[in-house]
Amino acid sequence: MGYMYIDGMKIEFEDEKNILEVIRKAGIEMPTFCYYSELSTYGACRMCVVENERGGIEAACSTLPRDGMKIKTNTPALQKHRKMILELLLATHCRDCTTCSKNGSCRLQELALRFGVKRVRFENNREEKEKDTSSKSIVRDPNKCILCGDCVRVCREKQGLGVIDFAHRGSRLQVMPAFDMKLCDTDCVNCGQCAAVCPTGAITVKDETEKMWQYLDDPTKRVVVQIAPAVRVALGDEFGIEHGENVLGKTVKALKMMGVDSVFDTALSADLTVMEEAAEFMERVENGGTFPMYTSCCPAWIRYAENKHPELINTNISSCRSPMQMFGSVIKKWHEQSGDERELISVAIMPCTAKKYEVARNEFTENGKRIVELSLTTQELATMIREAGIQFGELENEYLDSPFDMGGSGAGVIFGVTGGVAEAVIRQCSDDKSSGAVKDIKFIGVRGREEIKEATVHAGGRDFKICVVHGLANAEKIIKATQSGELYYDLIEIMACPEGCIGGAGQPFAISPERDKRARGLYHTDERIQIKFSDKNPIMNYIYDDILKEEAHNLLHVHYE
Repeated sequence: MGYMYIDGMKIEFEDEKNILEVIRKAGIEMPTFCYYSELSTYGACRMCVVENERGGIEAACSTLPRDGMKIKTNTPALQKHRKMILELLLATHCRDCTTCSKNGSCRLQELALRFGVKRVRFENNREEKEKDTSSKSIVRDPNKCILCGDCVRVCREKQGLGVIDFAHRGSRLQVMPAFDMKLCDTDCVNCGQCAAVCPTGAITVKDETEKMWQYLDDPTKRVVVQIAPAVRVALGDEFGIEHGENVLGKTVKALKMMGVDSVFDTALSADLTVMEEAAEFMERVENGGTFPMYTSCCPAWIRYAENKHPELINTNISSCRSPMQMFGSVIKKWHEQSGDERELISVAIMPCTAKKYEVARNEFTENGKRIVELSLTTQELATMIREAGIQFGELENEYLDSPFDMGGSGAGVIFGVTGGVAEAVIRQCSDDKSSGAVKDIKFIGVRGREEIKEATVHAGGRDFKICVVHGLANAEKIIKATQSGELYYDLIEIMACPEGCIGGAGQPFAISPERDKRARGLYHTDERIQIKFSDKNPIMNYIYDDILKEEAHNLLHVHYE
């Protein structure tokens, strides 16, 4: 523990890794472009520089706090320095702000306003470059890149991919895929985390709201929407509602006001996934099947496995479709049996950008038509709510539609957080179905923000070893350890995004404290739901017996090409 002086204030520090964190602890919001506490320190933007007692300049993000250190954060020299950086960045930046998808949430725009940059004295001599719209999930516009390196570090450090990196030198420096390839031709898994951390509009999530409006305006279409569990605890962030508050009822109301015909809860099909995945797991146990068995809910993880570990596809990875695709099949069969002659448009509201890639996969099309026509992110839904003029915070709750109005069990709801899939499967496979057993499962080790978690559970007369991982770089470590024989697990849950779907790139951007509140929101919802086990959800019988019938296995499982 020590003390330092910030703008004359004596501030205590203990385990802060740099003086930037101590400054923010003191209640001063230092400007940054390239600093994220969850990524390595890069120190490129120089916006966070401070002045020491000798008049020297130091970058706050890359300077360790020292006992007795004295710094100033807002001298005239620092103000001039920051304005100059912003002016130089703007000089080589596409400034079509009013038509940019980041308008209103752009860090460059925000800081230019904060520091009063009224004009740009320098001419933009940078050659205009072509947008890359080849990806199903994200759009890359090199004309808006400020070379902060956030996307480079998150792709390399969190996902272990390095799809994009710095190229060339000096004034020709750019961020791009190798050889300036299109994103669709790289090993990109569509996780969108690069778009989540990008402070400008250089990398954004592909916007498909216009398609949705067209569907809603067409009387020949029957628009049915499913909402993923993680969406309900994040959408409220966009409208000033407390972080982690469950806004499912308001979301249903907003969608109905926009013209959606029926709204369902993807937590219900998460129950289907639990039923099928648990059955598959126990079948492997009984027949000596291939282990470890990996979960299959995350489309970015599936794409990663196809690119890096094809030996796991259709062997170790569960054959279960994702909850979104399972519900897509259920909705399609239900629509066919309903007698409604309108064309079905099945839409999913997801926290995930990789779902945009998933809905377009050949495996999830029938006769050239997608099973789920459109996947919109939480942020896209927020955009539509604003466009419609709906005062989201003032809405009354509305119920889900029949025949799936009961929604999912508590096990289905927790799918949205890391460890949730594993916990739901553990509940299903557990010999003890008492309320006490559910409470005990909370403490076996699958919950929490740790990037790699382990647990041992007892079921069917034997112990099972379980691993829970988020972040594909961590997944790679576990895959190598299991393949080498260093580690053994029976079941491995993998999610690409930080802390699971609650940290998906389609969500309002959040770092760990906000994500933790989202996790607590889902666990609190689970606590309030009376049904804790997927097989106890009475709608399961209706789906299996009356809708899917003998086609259940084919419609709920997939063999990847």
